[in-house]
Amino acid sequence: EEDLQHSDWQTLFDPTFAKYGLKTKYAAELKLVAPIPEPESEITVGTMWEDYLEWKRPQLQPTTFKGVFCRTYTNIIKGLTWDISSATFSDGQHSIWELPISANVGEILTKHPTSQQNKQRTLSALSEAFIRLQSLGKTKLTINPFAMPNGSNENKIDKYKSQTRTDGTIDLRWWDKEDTEKDPEECDRRAFSKKDRDIIIKALYEHKNASPRQLAPLVEFRFLTGCRSGEAFALQWKDVLLGRDKDYIRFSKSYNGQQKNTQVTKTGEVRLFKIYSKLSDLLMRIKPADAKPTDLVFTKLNGKHWDTGAVREIWYQTRGNNGQKKYIYPGVVTQLADDGLIDGYLPFYNCRHTFISLQAHAGTDLLLLATACGNSVEVIQRHYLGIDTSVKMTDI
Repeated sequence: EEDLQHSDWQTLFDPTFAKYGLKTKYAAELKLVAPIPEPESEITVGTMWEDYLEWKRPQLQPTTFKGVFCRTYTNIIKGLTWDISSATFSDGQHSIWELPISANVGEILTKHPTSQQNKQRTLSALSEAFIRLQSLGKTKLTINPFAMPNGSNENKIDKYKSQTRTDGTIDLRWWDKEDTEKDPEECDRRAFSKKDRDIIIKALYEHKNASPRQLAPLVEFRFLTGCRSGEAFALQWKDVLLGRDKDYIRFSKSYNGQQKNTQVTKTGEVRLFKIYSKLSDLLMRIKPADAKPTDLVFTKLNGKHWDTGAVREIWYQTRGNNGQKKYIYPGVVTQLADDGLIDGYLPFYNCRHTFISLQAHAGTDLLLLATACGNSVEVIQRHYLGIDTSVKMTDI
């Protein structure tokens, strides 16, 4: 009564009666007379993410959208983890999919057992989704809960910052240029030694089974060109120009085995690769006498495209089962590593990094190499020329 009689009664009076300890008693009557609006809750992370994916789709290559955003990032947000033994996803304890967006959801995701790199990239995408949500006025939160926690945004190359000249201009160095590569296969730039490369090629050509022998020319080709896997899968004989003044390969397409389609190269550019003698010998050796321009250069035994999955079974491992018992058969390169015949196992994609590393350390012009392989001089300087463990200090 005092609140109602006060001159500022509109501010003091509590229409929910909670202030007077009567909310429960009169709850039913209150709902009938004047429903009291509950505060709007934040949408869930999953709802925000699905809306973000629809907005993001036109900005990405189909393979990146489906493979990275719809699969990798989405599985992390849902808390799913890959069980190698059963080859299935299992539910973890770190799902934020159904949680309303709040201040601590980003911290929950950081506990997911995936790699630190995957977590940071997922958080980066979620951060972009949240900023978009704010711009649409669909959240009341003012602090981005997906901003990289614990200093993850720290610039690891601050010690290499460029110097300011006396005239105020910046003295840039190659390391100042940002490496924007996000493809995990491209970022893993480890390489086989030349010796290990030759052992792998020989093992495939001399294998007792037909499929590894069929794969051997494709592997040798990738070791000799550094092209991306999909570019080799899509290559047709019309792209291989052998003859006077026309000794080059045209990389203009890429085959994606998951989507069963051929699309443009990763960078969207057409590259011309100058054929040198060792590569020419390989191409002349494998080209059928009746090859048609539209025939694939490399095919499986059934005449169809190679794809990452088929190569992986021969290169890494094959899974099988006999009733209740499951088997894992090591691939050719896995077996070579297990037997100590090569220094260690690396994925099939690293044929590309092996070519670039060997060429860079052999003194090949870096601009020519970067142009032929579809990357940059800066990337080669940063990631390939700094890892030659055979180099020693000069005696002075």
